[in-house]
Amino acid sequence: MRLLFLGDVVGKAGRTAVTEKLPGLIADLKLDCVVINGENAAHGFGITEAIYEELLDAGADCVTLGNHSWESSSTARRASSGR
Repeated sequence: MRLLFLGDVVGKAGRTAVTEKLPGLIADLKLDCVVINGENAAHGFGITEAIYEELLDAGADCVTLGNHSWESSSTARRASSGR
């Protein structure tokens, strides 16, 4: 099994790198699972539902969270609903 773990994706620059590069990495490396830490994806302060969806659409199978995740009120609602 081939796994890729991406640490802190921070802000727009980090998200752009993921959306531009991850699909190619998945194909080139024949990845089975991609895990991304997204707790700072919203300008370094949490994550929004739209950004969460953007990371999944780019190819992430799992988005991990941490203490900064709760800075966005939509995180709690999304965390309880799943995708």
